[in-house]
Amino acid sequence: MAFRRGYRRNMTDLLSSERKRRRIPSIVLFAFVACIGLFAFIARKVGAQETAPREKNDRTSLRLAAHVIASAAPVPVTADGGEAPPAATYEEPVDYAKTGPEGGVPVHNEGPFKSPFAHPKFGGPALIKVGILLTNVRNYDVQKGTFEADFFLSFTSDKAMPPMDPIFTNGKVDLKEVMADKPTFKMYRFLGTFSSPLDLHDYPFDTQELSIEIEDDDNGTDQIRLVADQGHTNLDVGFGVSGWSVASLDARVLDHYFPDRFEYDDMYYSRYIFKLGLARFGTSAVFTVFVPAIVIVLISLTGLWYPREELEVRSNATTPMLAAAVLFHFALIQSLPATAYLTRADKLMMAVYAILGLHMLLTWLWFVFDEKHTLRIMSLGKWIGVPLTFAVLGTGMFL
Repeated sequence: MAFRRGYRRNMTDLLSSERKRRRIPSIVLFAFVACIGLFAFIARKVGAQETAPREKNDRTSLRLAAHVIASAAPVPVTADGGEAPPAATYEEPVDYAKTGPEGGVPVHNEGPFKSPFAHPKFGGPALIKVGILLTNVRNYDVQKGTFEADFFLSFTSDKAMPPMDPIFTNGKVDLKEVMADKPTFKMYRFLGTFSSPLDLHDYPFDTQELSIEIEDDDNGTDQIRLVADQGHTNLDVGFGVSGWSVASLDARVLDHYFPDRFEYDDMYYSRYIFKLGLARFGTSAVFTVFVPAIVIVLISLTGLWYPREELEVRSNATTPMLAAAVLFHFALIQSLPATAYLTRADKLMMAVYAILGLHMLLTWLWFVFDEKHTLRIMSLGKWIGVPLTFAVLGTGMFL
């Protein structure tokens, strides 16, 4: 009986332990449920990300379509430049210019300009304040002087503006978005490629001006007069150009006059010019141009201390440096456009060539004079060659 009770107890304990092993711990069950919830959350977010761009693109397409429709309609104005009833339309000035009895170019007998593109019935020019927000500059190519710019442009006038078509005289537009087109307020977003002249006199410590020049395609100064809105000439938050720092920001307006394209071509046009000054990083300039040139000079300079017995070593310390200087200068030239003047880097390399020539001359003296002049030639190299080396190098660096 005792054996049987013991057997039952052992079997009961064995089954109980087996059930405990089969039971899933609560922490494992909780982790399993949490993983399922996490996967469901991720799947939901991914689905939202896949549908959101499509909805955004749909809204953008509708907005662009509305802008295009709004920009296609003519701006209603009256003869004195005020806002006209919706039924009125803008009158093209060339349509009512008078042609003489002998034909030729039609002219206006009223107003200060005879050009057929003048508009004496407009009632005086609209003063238009031009604002610009530059958001990004990409792919600035110093060798070509070109860059890509993304910016917002706004026109705000004191009275209704004529139909306007802004063009860029120093570039081309790849993308144009009309954000507002009202009689007294217009706003655009542009993305385009522009070019600016380079000034490399101070290279590698140069400052370049990136310009965007804007002019209306049709309207002269008798209809619109652009005014640079300095308070709304800005750069976007976090704006930067790789390898450059912002040095200046400026905007101004000039009256542009074309050389006569035809008879009575006496119209002036307002041209808005935005300029962004970029200065090259000084640290980069020092380590890419000046340090290699100075190292070449110092290696060559060490050869002046070798005695006559080490003539071969002295020659090897000077002559190969000339080849190194030529290759280094060639590499600098390849990164810049051809110029009609010497840059600061060119002047530095001219000084390096002069120094290397001086060192080679002091070395060749060993082959010209007898051994009895050894001490005199050594003294000439140390007391005249070394100071002259640093004098020529300093002249090339700071001239």
